[in-house]
Amino acid sequence: MTQEVKTGTTIVAIEFDGGVVLGSDSRVSAGETVVNRVMNKLSPLHDKIYCALSGSAADAQTIAEVVNYQLDVHSIEIDEEPQVKSAASLVRNISYQYKEEMSAHLIVAGWDRRNGGQVYATLNGLLSRQPFAIGGSGSFYVYGFVDAEYRRGMSKADCQQFVVSTLALAMGRDGSSGGVAYIVTIDEHGTEEKVVLGNDLPTFYNQ
Repeated sequence: MTQEVKTGTTIVAIEFDGGVVLGSDSRVSAGETVVNRVMNKLSPLHDKIYCALSGSAADAQTIAEVVNYQLDVHSIEIDEEPQVKSAASLVRNISYQYKEEMSAHLIVAGWDRRNGGQVYATLNGLLSRQPFAIGGSGSFYVYGFVDAEYRRGMSKADCQQFVVSTLALAMGRDGSSGGVAYIVTIDEHGTEEKVVLGNDLPTFYNQ
């Protein structure tokens, strides 16, 4: 009997006053084999809405592309930018409808005029707004860190450092996470994308 091929990654998103920061590692693995070292797992759903991908790369990318198309049509119909919750609802609906056929978990985050920066978890039909969210195989190694380090009212710079440190710790522990760190910051002015090379990631005591 064929065994399931396990995949892994680390994704994270966090709200700050006026926007959000998303981050991911870049390693794509199939079992113990690394098949891509530099995949960007932060996919745009609209101008100021992104999602972080985990699970099957093909399934997650398919969901992101379908939602991207649907949001473009939706924004034309309403003649304004879509809400972040609308994007998260579309992701949740598709993920739940095809839960038996697809294996993917997407964190949706972005900014809109009504509610500012927002982060939504969409796992297994769940739609929950959270101040921060983590996912992927690397997340199991950093739950204690994010719970200890998160505090309300963090600045944009603090949130960016929070995301980078979370990814660095997960990538150091999880064999399925690695490569470089992709960071996207979104606020009312637009999006800012950044790549942190592996050599520039923060190091910790046991590294």
